[in-house]
Amino acid sequence: MSIKTLNTREVYRNPWMRVREDEIERDNGTRGIYGVVDKDDCAIIIPIDSSADGNHVYLVQQFRYTVQKICIELPQGGWETAHVNPEELARGELREETGLSASKMTFLGTMHIAYGFTKQKQHVFLAEGLTHGDTDPDPEEHDIVLRRVTVAEFEQMMASGAIARSARGHCTSSAARANGRLRPCRADFSSHSKAWTAAARARS
Repeated sequence: MSIKTLNTREVYRNPWMRVREDEIERDNGTRGIYGVVDKDDCAIIIPIDSSADGNHVYLVQQFRYTVQKICIELPQGGWETAHVNPEELARGELREETGLSASKMTFLGTMHIAYGFTKQKQHVFLAEGLTHGDTDPDPEEHDIVLRRVTVAEFEQMMASGAIARSARGHCTSSAARANGRLRPCRADFSSHSKAWTAAARARS
């Protein structure tokens, strides 16, 4: 390891996160501090509806306090629980935010979404065979609006930056439908485009 932890202390905690400050020593002998945010695992879901009028993706629109604006994004979230089954989490978040249930959930992989300051992992799922039901949003999700867009619209929204990103970057080549299948774009540093690339591969 190139960085050794000398000491650690928790400096803040609430029901959603814990913040600690570590005293560290690098392999060149210099010492410093490192701030780390501990959060439990979360899930991001790509709900795809295949019907006679084509493939559609369900998105959620909500106000994000940290950036002080309305964002459009894939359904995602966590339960603030240390040990949770990733698929149960994904199914729960999908139902809570959109009211959708999926007959088929495909696990696409796990990402560290912001490992510069947190070790939180995000599990990626493709949801298919969708049926509608009632939503059960958290208090901070009171203003969620469900949106249904075509695959082409979704790809354009990613390319233009209209869809909120959890990390900086732009999709350099849009996914496209070819012979009834999805062709993945080249991945960038956005959790949305990484998830979409994985979903495209799973459906091809």
